[in-house]
Amino acid sequence: MADLSLDFCGIKFKNPVVIASIETTNSPEVIRECVDAGAGGMIIKTLTDIEDMARLTQNSKYAILNEKNEPIKGKVNKNFVFYSRSGYSSTPLREWIPHLKDLNKYAQDQGSHLIGSAGGKTMQSWIDICRTIEDCGLPMVELNFGCPHPAMMPGVHGGSMIGQEPEIAREVTARVCEAVKIPVVIKLTPDQSRVLDVARAVKEAGASAVTATNRYTGFSVDIETGLPRLGGPAGIGGVWAKALSLRWVNRIYTELGMPITGSNGIYDHRDIVEFIMTGAPLVQVGSVLMLKGIKYLPSMINGLDTFMDTHGYPDIASMTGIASRQAVKDYGEQFRKPRMHSEIASEACKNPSCTICIQTCFYDALAQGDGSVESIHANCIGCEMCTQTCPFDATTMHTTTEEQRALKEFFQIKPDVFENKKFEKGFERGIKLSKVKG
Repeated sequence: MADLSLDFCGIKFKNPVVIASIETTNSPEVIRECVDAGAGGMIIKTLTDIEDMARLTQNSKYAILNEKNEPIKGKVNKNFVFYSRSGYSSTPLREWIPHLKDLNKYAQDQGSHLIGSAGGKTMQSWIDICRTIEDCGLPMVELNFGCPHPAMMPGVHGGSMIGQEPEIAREVTARVCEAVKIPVVIKLTPDQSRVLDVARAVKEAGASAVTATNRYTGFSVDIETGLPRLGGPAGIGGVWAKALSLRWVNRIYTELGMPITGSNGIYDHRDIVEFIMTGAPLVQVGSVLMLKGIKYLPSMINGLDTFMDTHGYPDIASMTGIASRQAVKDYGEQFRKPRMHSEIASEACKNPSCTICIQTCFYDALAQGDGSVESIHANCIGCEMCTQTCPFDATTMHTTTEEQRALKEFFQIKPDVFENKKFEKGFERGIKLSKVKG
């Protein structure tokens, strides 16, 4: 069997599946259920001294939507959209203290970990909450710089409002890291363009890791009534957001090289694998457990175990970051790769009854011939669209050889078109006004 255990920021986890800081960790009873179900860890719903954020949880609203933006009302499939409004822990910090100690021991006895989550009103309250978490024996704390809801609360300054400002995030992180000895993880907000800048700032300030990422802020409409769902803007997530979350996991892993926990977009073990392969060896699971129940958790862990066995991965480290390490760093690398072209396997093709490849080829590289699909190699740029749309696996991609290129019957691009030399030493991703003005 594969070894699912891993070391993350000096803490040994029995598996990489951690319960995110949401409603499933807002009560001692459900946290115990998570431990019993085999969770590697549980991050308690954010502890706070911001009364309005605690009160918001007592006024939570949810809309679970399908691909038509209609309420699911039944079996939850992988296409769900989780649209909701909620806050921080509805139980006051002081009332949590005896529970934190008991739950921490309960988790440790089963090889799991209870992890703290903090969201303070002032700099001192950030410090005090984290010290309390540490004093209760919890091995790690996550600072919630990602929650989208404080921005909608008059007079509240926290969550994504901090996570959008690198220098403020740096200062809060530095002060907390000075005050506690346990690892500090920063939960990032995707509601911005400076995610990498914030991650870099908190790393320099002493953060041990980051969580990429919290949910987005969205707006959903019921077109039958013309009314906004849940009354207006709310947090939004689901598997649809996975590729967006992985974008930041990839960049942080590649450019900063710091430990990452992956979040926002996980439904089953396959999604967990994607996060790990991108560079987040520890993952946070949340909304899917709210919809399918804690009893769904073992299937995710078992699915990961089976996947690793069948694909020959002995441990989590052997998967971590393998996709990011093979990814192009810029499009110059893509330009330097050999040209490709498609070929049609006539024995598998169902033409003329099926013409989907012709309909979806926008480069005129496929045409209807006499009872079969005709390939026009001179027009084929190698985009692979036909391999994605063919339902019969009748199209395959092949490297265009130098001999084929010499025949000039295949698509040609002049060697100097892409100015490859400008990519050789990398390039600056940012943009300056002087560049725009020319």
